[in-house]
Amino acid sequence: MSTPIASVMFVCIHNAGRSQMAAAYLQHLAGDRIEVRSSGTAPADTVNPAVVEAMLEEGIDISGNTPKILTDEAVLASDYVITMGCGDKCPFYPGKTYLDWKLADPAGQGVDFVRPIRDEIRGMVEDLIAKVDANFGN
Repeated sequence: MSTPIASVMFVCIHNAGRSQMAAAYLQHLAGDRIEVRSSGTAPADTVNPAVVEAMLEEGIDISGNTPKILTDEAVLASDYVITMGCGDKCPFYPGKTYLDWKLADPAGQGVDFVRPIRDEIRGMVEDLIAKVDANFGN
């Protein structure tokens, strides 16, 4: 395994939907080139089943993932912090690149509602990988 060129933290409220999909796509598309973390400000007990189903359609199994609590240490260890609807609850540290992704919340929704969010996240992750490559090089 090579040393990652950068680290990315995805943060949403429950760490059960958007941040899980984003982290899974980044891991899937970038492999070990980029270190991936995800967490929530108020984590749910489990990942949203509709999100699991939508990601399985893409060949990515996140059924074994568990939502995690956001910690200052994880933010400090990340180069990029991508927030998705957690607002002022996300800690801010100088020297990190913060991006706020405006995405619909899949909480309590079915897979038909989740698919367009999933597809939007994939495009945003692909753009993020290009930014990381441009800033940190291959």
